[in-house]
Order: sequence, then structure tokens, then C-alpha cells
Amino acid sequence: MALYRFAGLVVEMSPQYPTLLKQASPYILQAQDAKPNITIRPDEGYIESIIQAAPYFSADMAEYCRFGTLFYRALLAFDGMMLHSSAVVLDQKAYLFSAPSGTGKSTHTSGWIRRFGNRSFILNDDKPAIRFHNGVLYAYGTPFSGKSDLSRNAMAPVAGICMLERGNHNQIKRISAEQALTLIYEQTIRRLTRDEGTRMLETLVKVVCSTPLWKMRCNVSAEAVDLSYRAMSGAATV
Repeated sequence: MALYRFAGLVVEMSPQYPTLLKQASPYILQAQDAKPNITIRPDEGYIESIIQAAPYFSADMAEYCRFGTLFYRALLAFDGMMLHSSAVVLDQKAYLFSAPSGTGKSTHTSGWIRRFGNRSFILNDDKPAIRFHNGVLYAYGTPFSGKSDLSRNAMAPVAGICMLERGNHNQIKRISAEQALTLIYEQTIRRLTRDEGTRMLETLVKVVCSTPLWKMRCNVSAEAVDLSYRAMSGAATV
């Protein structure tokens, strides 16, 4: 089994199919004598079980999805969790935009890349890891980025989390921890054991109590990018 580093943790696993092999390659550890924090070893026959339940899945995608699920479940034991979101880094700070699939998370963060160019990059376009380290919440790129391969082996402190909605007009407002709790819970992994569920809720409460939280209704305009940037970064101008 090979060793990788995801979200600051040493992960031991042996992917066999092209998608995960390719997307995990930037995360491989050159020193293969480190002690793993997490070992990903799916049950035998898991590919057949997934394809039986979802015949449109290939073996390649079944492996990719199962390994991702097992990693994010294991992450809960290390003060971290997955947030279904598109994470963009600008000036060494991470801004996470979360919403149900199809809302326009990736469209919005791609607008940040167009607007800010080399100052910015996509950390993970669908399933970044977020994890506390020395009391600070960081976002991490991982190989598990949904249908997109937009991810980078990097980390950045989280400057804010924004829950997106589609709208004809652009508006953004701060929301409380109580308001954000259910919204964020709906955008993370939820098929968990009792112990995993307890750890996830503990981490989630820490996230909403320590992070600037926003709710935004927006269209796909450059104005929407400027508005979210000014609000979440505290900048007076773009």
C-alpha cells in the first residue's frame, strides 16, 4: 500500500483505477516509512455492491467515491470534516461557497479566478476537507473533488463560509451560528455510525462558532464576485 498526505494526515491506501490514481498522485509521500494516521481498505466486493445499486457507475468511479467516503469518515476522528463546497484561495486565505448541487458554486468561484487571476486558485471544487490545527480552521485540497478534477495539494486558513442561493439580484448578509448549523449539516457526510455522528456534530459546532458565516443570493455576474469578496474579506474596494 502507498502512503499519501491528505489534510495534514498520512493516509495508507492502494487505488487501482485511473481516476483516483491520477488525482491522488500530487499527494503521494516520497518517504514511505511514515506511520499512517488513516488506512483506507474497503470491504471485498464493494465495487460490485455499488454498481448493483447504481448501474451507471463504472468500477473506476465506484473506487473513487468509496475511497473518498472512507477518508472523510475517518477524518472525523482528527478534528475535521468534509464540506460540500467550492473552496477558492485568494491572498493565502480560503473562502468556501456551499450549496446543493446545481446551485452555482463552481460558477461563482470560477468568477473569482477570472477576477483575481494569479492571486487566486481553486483549492477543491466540490469536497474540500476542513480541519482544526492549533485552534485554527484550515481548508485543504484532497483528491476527492466530485466530478471535477479541480483540486490542489495545499492548505489555507478559512476566512469565511458562504451559503449560496440563486437569485436575480445580488445580496449577502452575515448569519449566526444557529442559522448556519442546519445549512452546513445538510452539506456534509451524514451516513455515519453513532460515534462518527457524534464527532461530526462536535466538529460542526466548533466550525460555526469560530468562523465568519454568510448567506448570499446571487446571479452569475462579476458584480456578485465583487460583492462576496468585499463582504467576506472586509475590503472596502476590489
